[in-house]
Amino acid sequence: MANEPAAGVPTCYRHPGRETYIRCQRCDRHICPDCMRDAAVGFHCVSCLAEGAKSTRQNLTPFGGRRSADPRLTTFVLIGLNLLVWAAITATGGSRSRLFEVLALSPRGRCLIDDQPGFLIPDAAPASCVASSAHTWIDGVASGAVWQLLTHAFSHVQIWHIGLNMLVLFLIAPQLEAVFGRARFLAVYFGSVLAAAAAVMWLALPYGATIGASGGVFGLLGAMLVVTYKLGGDYQQILMWIGINVVITIWGSSFISWQGHLGGLIGGLLLAAAIVWAPKSRTPGLGFEPTGGSTRVRRRALLQWSGISTVVVVSALLIVARALTL
Repeated sequence: MANEPAAGVPTCYRHPGRETYIRCQRCDRHICPDCMRDAAVGFHCVSCLAEGAKSTRQNLTPFGGRRSADPRLTTFVLIGLNLLVWAAITATGGSRSRLFEVLALSPRGRCLIDDQPGFLIPDAAPASCVASSAHTWIDGVASGAVWQLLTHAFSHVQIWHIGLNMLVLFLIAPQLEAVFGRARFLAVYFGSVLAAAAAVMWLALPYGATIGASGGVFGLLGAMLVVTYKLGGDYQQILMWIGINVVITIWGSSFISWQGHLGGLIGGLLLAAAIVWAPKSRTPGLGFEPTGGSTRVRRRALLQWSGISTVVVVSALLIVARALTL
């Protein structure tokens, strides 16, 4: 007759009579050698392996999103929109374009001097500005131009600016969409853009004009770092890439929006963390939810979107709070 396990010694969840100290890397339950399966890191139990196979059959990404038929499509659309706006700004005067002024992110409205491009009248009120035919008033976020929170991320003037941003977008965006799914990828990208705008609102000069997709791109770099770390990949290369961009940002801080880069990076880190570390539902005391896989997927998605919504709402509240002070 087999010996009963000693009191307090962990046993396999499928074979209660077998002592084991090995745990499944996914559900954390104890598993015996017959129930363990090799994984990229450690071992998985047969239940989690079956659930992973079911998720694959359901066309889900590793983090619960629906797989994109072509992960490059969203990236091509974003690049196309950026190129269209750049072409429109270039055709209408570049940095002197009225379209540039309207689309750029400015915390508060500006009174521009028409015959002196790049110069403005500080602290001018809209009424006093438009009273002179030599001046033009351009609304900022605080005076109602809320569209600038989004349009600045599609606006560029210099060819090198749009070229660098679109190159990085092309290199990393499809990879992130492949592991997140299209909806979660777009949430990370535009959530990072909003976080970048919040940083610009609080840290940049209120009369400045900020443009570029860099906030969203830095958010994707932060997301790539989180995903690589979570999956056990070589995140040192991502850190080096981010470090190089930080050095470039500091070096060019007189003409590069370090505020937008910082806000976008923080936003991307938080948004990606909300996706990759959202736990699957577990039953208290068991460490595992024994119901169907689809239920766990839905509950995980709820936690992910709750985390994403929190980052977005906090960014929006910061923007509103700053706008009320200007």
